[in-house]
Amino acid sequence: MTGTSFGALVEDAVQILIRTGTVIAPREDAEALAAHVFGPDAVGRPSDGELDGRLAAEYRTLVDRRADGVPLGHLTGVAALGGIEVTVGPGVFVPRAQSEAVLSTGLRAIADLTGPLVVDLCTGSGAVALAIAHHRPDATVHAVECDPVALDFARRNSADRTALGDTAIVLHQADVTRPGMLSGLSGRADLVLANPPFMPDDAEVPAEFGVHQPRQAVFGGPDGLHVIRHVADAAARLLGPGGRLVVEHGHLHAETVPVLLRADDRFEEVSGHLDQYGWPLYSMATRRRAHG
Repeated sequence: MTGTSFGALVEDAVQILIRTGTVIAPREDAEALAAHVFGPDAVGRPSDGELDGRLAAEYRTLVDRRADGVPLGHLTGVAALGGIEVTVGPGVFVPRAQSEAVLSTGLRAIADLTGPLVVDLCTGSGAVALAIAHHRPDATVHAVECDPVALDFARRNSADRTALGDTAIVLHQADVTRPGMLSGLSGRADLVLANPPFMPDDAEVPAEFGVHQPRQAVFGGPDGLHVIRHVADAAARLLGPGGRLVVEHGHLHAETVPVLLRADDRFEEVSGHLDQYGWPLYSMATRRRAHG
């Protein structure tokens, strides 16, 4: 980067990230890194202000690492979702901006319920579960994660959010693929959310997901559906009649996941949904109600 003013420095960063072809929001990422290095008010400062050379060099290094595919959250140490921040780092999946739509749908599904019981499968950093608890302090939220590194992040994030006044969530070190997981909650949940690994094992993905994010959070077997099949089965068991499943699966499974859910006679009202960019993102299904 050749710019010497703050504005030129950030604009050069934007252009570098654009050229990667894989950074979805280059300007937002460049500005987030600027706020991380120069301070939260940096982006609003005069664009021709003087630069601290040491900080400018640190910023350039972070931009280069972002261009190489290192997740933004691994560079800043935090990720935002649903109005809260969680700590993230190497070894835990960084929540994607697209997951805001999944969270919003889940919150709408329980909007008319008092004291809902929510289960977040494959919770990772705990971001979705903690955002639910933040917005719905009357909810009982259970979060499930099998990976010990991710679970450690979730525990720390849970403690931080509780210290800030949010309702505590219940964390479980458990594997969604194991029969009988959370058997004590069978038939009681009002909402099950999940962002499981869904990429086929041999899929070519950007370095951000193929190299820097934890493999077990990205790849889901030969067809990408190994964990999703177990999520659907667990949700059908955990949900009470009329309860909702919201499962993130990306564009590759725009047809396969709805077909999978419709083939399970425990579900009804199956629908697919797009993200803010118009790409297939998640599916929703209702636990079949008793009829007659």
